[in-house]
Amino acid sequence: MDFNLPADLVAYLDGMDAFIAREIQPLEAADDNMRFFDHRREWARTDWEAGGLPRHEWETLLAEARRRADAAGYLRFGLPREYGGQDGSNLWMAVIREHLAARGLGLHCDLQNEHSIVANNPFVLMFRDFGTPDQQAEFIQGMLGGERRLAFGLTEPEHGSDATHMETTAVRAVRNGVAGWRIDGEKMWTTGMHAATHCLTFARTEGRAGEARGITALLVPAAAPGVKVEEYLWTFNMPTDHPRVSFTDVFVPEAAVLGQPGLGLALAQHFVHENRIRQAASSLGAATYCIEQAVRYARARKPFGEELARNQGIQFPLVELATQAEMLRLLIRKTAWEMDQMPKPEVERRLSDKVSMCNYWANRLVCEAADRAMQVHGGIGYSRHKPFEHIYRHHRRYRITEGAEEIQMRKVAAYLFGYIGPRRKELANL
Repeated sequence: MDFNLPADLVAYLDGMDAFIAREIQPLEAADDNMRFFDHRREWARTDWEAGGLPRHEWETLLAEARRRADAAGYLRFGLPREYGGQDGSNLWMAVIREHLAARGLGLHCDLQNEHSIVANNPFVLMFRDFGTPDQQAEFIQGMLGGERRLAFGLTEPEHGSDATHMETTAVRAVRNGVAGWRIDGEKMWTTGMHAATHCLTFARTEGRAGEARGITALLVPAAAPGVKVEEYLWTFNMPTDHPRVSFTDVFVPEAAVLGQPGLGLALAQHFVHENRIRQAASSLGAATYCIEQAVRYARARKPFGEELARNQGIQFPLVELATQAEMLRLLIRKTAWEMDQMPKPEVERRLSDKVSMCNYWANRLVCEAADRAMQVHGGIGYSRHKPFEHIYRHHRRYRITEGAEEIQMRKVAAYLFGYIGPRRKELANL
């Protein structure tokens, strides 16, 4: 075993840090752009008069940072070389995402809206693996160039984790001599719909509620007649671009089907393991940042004439968090490395429980670390002049999205007790 990071990965991190110092930090400092990151951040980012949507200036700044990262060769790192990427492995992506988040809040990485100079682009690979040639031609380059932006319509007002019970339906129809589908229903938390050109909408096209088969993914133009944003839901973490969207007598042609009819949930699951391991790495990085900031403050702060860090009431909670972070780092990197050793379908069969362990524990850890950092810092820690409240508010949602932690714990339990996974035969006859 060799637990050292490869020399070329270390060099890549150094080069990335140099790029941040050269290109991203000056942009962050220009034109009072610090208002998006200092104590004014929530006010500066949120258009309070427009339903709580992200301000145009905020999204423009993020777009410029991504443009610079793309020009420097960092943004598409995780994508295949055929799309301008570098075939970035799961291990490298995990290390990079942890590294960026551990730097703290800034224009290089602010996951409040999934922004990073090294992007995660699951839709690109989804179209590569499931799209028709025409869909690939339109959407892959369109998304990379910014001409196409997709929202994701899976969750519904009455159905979240129980996606197989969705009530949105699509039935075959013909309009103006064109064969296609009529869609009716509602979707919830349809993130990015305010700027999307299309919504990848999941609808039941056959079968019964609760069956995985019978759900189809359809590419619905955001401006199609019958598509309506009913409301933008204000959240713990503002600004918001998470609307409830209704679909009333919406028609799309047959060419709008992405993948095979009735097998749409395969698309929803296509990138879940890569998403979860990278999210876990980002949460670990943010947790490490909170722990380190708390340690440094405790050494510098001297109440009653003595360093705050001398108190075991300060030391022990941070010791526990630091211990968890060290153990989690090893599990994340080992799991990411193992993912790189097998085809994608094998990850679901052999490693899905480890990915879930990494994800739910990292998301829980960062919330605990941010909370502890607030406590160590006292009143200033609770204020918006420190980033801990922002980190907590953002990462708290990860315990619900991308598979609620209870759903992921259920996956771990199913592997542990042999109901699915490699231990199934071993434990079947006990």
